[in-house]
Amino acid sequence: MATGQKAFNGKTAAVIFHALLGEQPTPPAQLNPGVPRGLQRIISKALQKTPAERYQSATEMLADLKAVGASGLPWRLLASAAVVLLITSLLVLRFHNRQQSHKLTAQDTLVLADFANPTGDAVFNETLKQGLAVELEQSPFLNILSDEKVAQQLRYMGRSADERLTPEVAQEVCQRAGSKATLLGSISSIGSHYAIGLKAVNCQNGDSLDEELVEANRREDVLTKLHEAGTKMRQRLGESLASIQKFDTPVEQATTPSLEALQAYSRAVRNRSSKGDAAALPSLKRAVELDPNFAMAYVALGTVYFNLGEEALAVAATQKAYALRDRVTERERFYVDSGYYGIALGDLGKEVSIYEQWKETYPRDQTPYQHVALYDGYLGQYEKALEGYLKALQLEPKDAVNYVNLAGTYINLNRFEDANATLDLTQNRKLEHELVPWISYLVAFLRNDTAEMEKAVPASSGEGIEDFMLLSQSDTEAFRGRLRSARNLSRRAVDVALRDGATDRAAAWQAHTALREAEFGNSLLANQLAAAALNRTSAKDVQNVVALALARAGDTTRASAIAKDLNRRYPTDTRLNHYWLPAIQAAVEIQRNHPGRAIEILQTTTPYELGGDPIQLDTLYPVYLRGLAYLMQQQGGPATAEFQKILDHRGRATNCLLGSLVDLQLAKGYELAGDRTKAQTALQSFLALWSGADPDAMPLRQAKIEYAELH
Repeated sequence: MATGQKAFNGKTAAVIFHALLGEQPTPPAQLNPGVPRGLQRIISKALQKTPAERYQSATEMLADLKAVGASGLPWRLLASAAVVLLITSLLVLRFHNRQQSHKLTAQDTLVLADFANPTGDAVFNETLKQGLAVELEQSPFLNILSDEKVAQQLRYMGRSADERLTPEVAQEVCQRAGSKATLLGSISSIGSHYAIGLKAVNCQNGDSLDEELVEANRREDVLTKLHEAGTKMRQRLGESLASIQKFDTPVEQATTPSLEALQAYSRAVRNRSSKGDAAALPSLKRAVELDPNFAMAYVALGTVYFNLGEEALAVAATQKAYALRDRVTERERFYVDSGYYGIALGDLGKEVSIYEQWKETYPRDQTPYQHVALYDGYLGQYEKALEGYLKALQLEPKDAVNYVNLAGTYINLNRFEDANATLDLTQNRKLEHELVPWISYLVAFLRNDTAEMEKAVPASSGEGIEDFMLLSQSDTEAFRGRLRSARNLSRRAVDVALRDGATDRAAAWQAHTALREAEFGNSLLANQLAAAALNRTSAKDVQNVVALALARAGDTTRASAIAKDLNRRYPTDTRLNHYWLPAIQAAVEIQRNHPGRAIEILQTTTPYELGGDPIQLDTLYPVYLRGLAYLMQQQGGPATAEFQKILDHRGRATNCLLGSLVDLQLAKGYELAGDRTKAQTALQSFLALWSGADPDAMPLRQAKIEYAELH
């Protein structure tokens, strides 16, 4: 006001902060000789670098100003000052009105750019952006463009999905995504002092919406000051004070006070978004090594392990995250709690209640819609699940996970053409997901499209799911009675999983193969594979399949012991206690020639027996076992009704063995019911499917004998 110029000028916040911290301003008298010496002293004191040397209160400054006036400040200068104050007031009002019009709405999205970092300290390159994301994402008002959407826009631009978002790149991402603004960050240093700047810019016209500058006296205070700047920016962008006060967990508490641990976590987030779960694993491990109290790193680690089929490690990580849940933001607490109840405890009811709260608090977040839809799928309510996945897709139309879930749900609804069209969209929209080749293979199998099945196989090797595909090929061979080929492919699937360090997954493939061998009547091999799987892991989802395999192979004592132990360890696990344990116990009772008891036990499975994950192995077992029990009771009608359910849910069974053996059992049911024609038709269907089967396969020999007897 006294000179007509700013004390410190610069084109960027970093340059301005550098001047603020390390340069002396031009003396006011050099710019305006009319400034009285007393006023110069006041201005100089107000600009001292050391806080203790500046004015400590407005009262102190007012006293000095009055002293300058009493010393004979000319009337002309006082009048000029009054005019300046009036003009300044008008400018402030105009600036306020302009800022009001530039505030964001609840519908606007914001792109976070990477921080400009001329400090030379590489730890700030990723940590500050991640810390700011945690700060802003706890806000129910602000809508940050997701990492998945950013990566997708970068691909559209012909750039790497993990390229740094400079101001120019961030602006183009913002424009392409239809977002409102970019938030630019910078950090600069003078000695041990750090200056942190945030600037919101309209990405359509380049106008500055607002900016915030803070100073940290030492490196250890940077995250604290980042929280301060982020909180102020939230208010300036339009969030209410009440909302900020409610959702205001400090960054260093919600993440970690260790910059190095946050750096590792940030790298994991970036790698997971652009390359998948496996790529994030090393950095997540490093993050919890550097800070054993890093709650969000543990929950992310648990999710990654779970997605990679490493159940035991997933449970341990989510349990650790839950123990540290007081160290996270409100939004992150939903992640921690849902992961704990879903992965560690398997309590689907409690997990869903958390997701419902999540939807109320953060209605624009797709995650709770995805998981509630998953729960609907567990209940076999696929139409309802479809609605949930479509809502998630509406919120995140460029997230490949939503297309994978949709395709899986269409498969379960026997809408194979819709599933295929959904997978085609991922290719047309240049979306990537590691499971797309595997699901494409299953869709092609269900559509009897051998050429597409063959096309999907090589694509899986580049996605890190080679073992998934090998196991599916193994199931297809077994589905058609070619058991020797199936065994070879299963062994290869186990070897590849072990090569990739996926021990739990290797054990899961062995358990699945053991159950398949038991259904083929190969009890000795089934027991050997079951023992091998148990030696590799104590994971729940492996042990329940092993127990069922042992029961079907005749080892009811070991099967019952495993089931009892699982019930003791996981008393709240919904899927375990209402699907797997009743199926295991029913299989034991069938083996002991107690079919009535088996049917009674299986009553508890009714709400869950047609459901499960969008794509899951070893499904529909309670239905199949109930049908077998009815056959033992010579009740042909009820037996055929159960087996018909499997035929009616072909997409649920996919290429698993039960979908093949059901025709053989159906023929027995029809014969018991006195319908020899339908029995012959069912056997003909089975024999046609197994026309290229191993000649010594027990189900084939049995089918030929029964068919001859019917004639």
